[in-house]
Order: sequence, then C-alpha cells, then structure tokens
Amino acid sequence: MIISRIELQNWRNFKSAEAGLKEVTYVLGPNASGKSNFLDCFRFLRDIAKSSGGGLQKAVDARGTLKKVRCLHARTKPQVSIKVDVSGGAGQPDWCYELSFTSEGKGRHRPVVDRERVIRFGEDGRETILDRPDADDKKDQERLTQTALEQIQANEPFRALVKFFANTTYVHLVPQLIRFGDEIGGRQLEDDPFGQGFLERIARTPEKSRTRRLKRIEGALKTIVPQIEGLEFVRDTATGRPHLQVRYKHYRPRGAIQQEDQFSDGTLRLISLFWLIIDGQSLLLLEEPELSLDEQVVEKLSEVIDRVQRGLRRKRQIIITTHSSALLSNPGIRGDSLLILEPLDEGTRIVTPSEAEMNALSSGLSPAEVVLPRAQRTGSGGQLELNL
Repeated sequence: MIISRIELQNWRNFKSAEAGLKEVTYVLGPNASGKSNFLDCFRFLRDIAKSSGGGLQKAVDARGTLKKVRCLHARTKPQVSIKVDVSGGAGQPDWCYELSFTSEGKGRHRPVVDRERVIRFGEDGRETILDRPDADDKKDQERLTQTALEQIQANEPFRALVKFFANTTYVHLVPQLIRFGDEIGGRQLEDDPFGQGFLERIARTPEKSRTRRLKRIEGALKTIVPQIEGLEFVRDTATGRPHLQVRYKHYRPRGAIQQEDQFSDGTLRLISLFWLIIDGQSLLLLEEPELSLDEQVVEKLSEVIDRVQRGLRRKRQIIITTHSSALLSNPGIRGDSLLILEPLDEGTRIVTPSEAEMNALSSGLSPAEVVLPRAQRTGSGGQLELNL
C-alpha cells in the first residue's frame, strides 16, 4: 500500500496544505520551510498506531504540547487535522483515514478527538467504517482521549490500515552510532531513528533472507564502489557480536577484508539505507540521505535506489527530503514526484512543478536545473524566486 494523498490543516508549518504522493516522492524547500515537519505527520500517525502503546496522548506529549503541534497561524479553527488516502497501487484509493483533534478546553487540556473517520472504497462504492464522535463517545467523553487506531477492539475492521501506519520507518542515519553503538552505550531511542541498533536488526533477520538482501545491496554498491567483491554478515567468534564485512579488490590476490568499524561514513550509510529500503513494506521516510556521501555518489543515488527496488515483489513507498543539487541532478527523476514547500506569511504551502517546469523537465533538464531554484530564499519577505 502507499499513501496517495495527504491533506493537512493547522499542522506545524502548514495552515492548510494538500499533496499527492508517488512511490518515490522528493520534498524540496528552504531551511525552516517545514520539510522535517512534513515527514513528522506520517510519524505522528505511526506513533498513534504502533503496538507499543501510548496512542494520541503520548504522540502529542512526545512533541511537547498541542500548542507546539498546532500551526502558529491557526486562529478561527483550533483543530489539527491529518487526512490521508491509502491506495493498493491501482490508482484509486482503497482507504481514507481522517483524524482531527483539539484541546478538551478544561481540566488538564488534553488532546481529544474532534473527528475520526475511516472510509473503505470497493467495487460497490464507498463504505464508512468509522465515524466519530459516535453515540458511545457522547455518553462517555473520556473515550475521545483515544483514537480508534490505538484500540484493538475498535480497529479490527481496518486493521490492515493500522499495521500500515504502525510500520512506517523514519531514518536519519548517524554512521558513528552504527559503528560504535556498543561502545557508546546509553539509551537507544524508541524506533531507533539514528541506526544505533542497525547491526542487531540485520542479525535478527533469517539467514536466507539476510544473505539474499546483502547480495542485492552488494550489486547496488558495485555501481558506485566497483572495488567491492563481497558483502557478508559475520559474528565475532569470541563475543558473538554481529558485524558486516566487505572484501575490496586491490594488488593483493585475495584483496583486503574490512568490517564496519573501518567502513567510510558514506559506505556505511549507503548499506544501511539500502537495507531499510528492502526491509519492510510500509512507508519509509528519508531525511537528507545525501549526508556523509560524496557528491558523485549522491548524483547516482536515485538510480541506485531504483536498482535496489527493482524486482522486489512489494516496493516500499519512499518520501525523501533534500536540498541537494547533486541528488536532483538526475534527469530521470519525474516531475510529478516533486513537492516544493513555499513559506508564505500565513504558513507553508505545498506546490508541484508548473506547466512550464514540467515541459522543461520533459525536454531533458534535471530538477536541480528547473525546480531547485524555487527553494532558494530571496529578499527579506521570504518569497521564493524561480530562475529558469
């Protein structure tokens, strides 16, 4: 499944915004335009739905307070709303999920559900599976402190949607945490967004699947680092700790073997990124994947991501935030996969390439040449200028 459309009301930077999403979507925008906050709305749905618990109350609390989640420009409508269409890939949505929440206005000022709705689309049309507040909610207002996403007894008719949200993965990989996770120690953040437990994640994968995935990643790496001959999973015979190792071709007949503590930051980041693309079927959120990578590698990144996914029975949907000219220099990136965030006086809006820009992209120019200039802030008013 993929999220094919999203609508936001009063979420963070976005007073009112909507966007269509593709299997791979690139989100562009200047600093402080809301790229991270755009990704966070998908993480928010994950945090509500995931089985570890916490739901709406914990998801809002993890972000500070409801005031920090609500758009600063929200005035007449205090509700925060997220609405997504989820498609099985055929084009038309299979599901629509809508969540609107606000403060209870008294007592502890907890976030409460203002509206929650689930619609299923089928051959016979649309069917409303859930529409809250319902009669039971009106009898017991305490029920509105929880969403149906987090209630097993309530979400059975749309459990597939709940699991899809709950399995969303967000990564902003820090190679040093992967390389020296055990030595650094300390508390590992929930959902491990920085990759501290990456090697253990590989270790938990069944051997046949692990070997097959590493072979696919090795093939992708060879397009960037031709000297690599093998990528393998091994365990330290003394401590049992998991390791990755590669063999590099050079003047020695058998090459040189290195483990992850000897990998460059870029190589380790690429391996981790490619593994996560393969390891899952729900949404994958990548924040600035170009970090720690050589510019020549970044230029090929979109092609290599496509190569890693090629032949997979089920591909992960990927949303990538970036302002890298090198990453967007690939003319193969489709114009309809680009979202541009434009800061305005009343919050950020989301736009797509104009007709003129689409024509320029169709003629062979790259997004870096055509669209990226719109993400360059000019003037004191924060307006964006297009330089074609």
